[in-house]
Amino acid sequence: MTKKKRYQAFIDHFTQHQPEATTELTYENPFQLLLAVILSARCTDKRINMATPALFEAFPTPMHMAHSSFEEIFPYIKSISYPNNKTKHLLNMAKMVVGDFAGAIPQQVEDLQKLPGVGRKTAHVIASVLYNQPKMAVDTHVFRVSKRLGLVNESATTPLAVEQQLVRHLPEAYIAKAHHWLILHGRYVCLARKPKCNACALTSFCRYFAQTVA
Repeated sequence: MTKKKRYQAFIDHFTQHQPEATTELTYENPFQLLLAVILSARCTDKRINMATPALFEAFPTPMHMAHSSFEEIFPYIKSISYPNNKTKHLLNMAKMVVGDFAGAIPQQVEDLQKLPGVGRKTAHVIASVLYNQPKMAVDTHVFRVSKRLGLVNESATTPLAVEQQLVRHLPEAYIAKAHHWLILHGRYVCLARKPKCNACALTSFCRYFAQTVA
């Protein structure tokens, strides 16, 4: 199967079966999504969604958080991974949002990446989910699944290389959604250690299945 046909099969499947795929993080406004995405690094969305309601209530705006302290924020996120570093990130991020961006969450990736705790992946999630920009955020699921399916070459050994190949071959209108398609498929079907190939609807064009199972 050519790469063009593989991408088309991928798009055809998910536009039919998951046309409205989006983040599983719970949020009601841009500030809440930014908090949740920063906290989600090396942690499950389920765990984040358990911790964030109380955090959102205690710090409803960047101004509230910017004028708080490490000691005030930490108890709300102590149950998630790396709480010390993430507490520092949240506090300093809120201060920068208030001081440099007038309390608004930036729209441009370059500006988002200036915020503490925001790397390329997080910036792309915010830009795509909040602002509908064609940005591909590559996490462990996207990295694994895109390579297993054969959307990305095995020679792509970094998140940036995977991102560049996906963006090169996906129509712009599908880039942001494809991020969620790949994440959700990796989270529930194409598991890291024991992929559920017997329950997968993508085996007809999956490189991993062809090489190891079929």
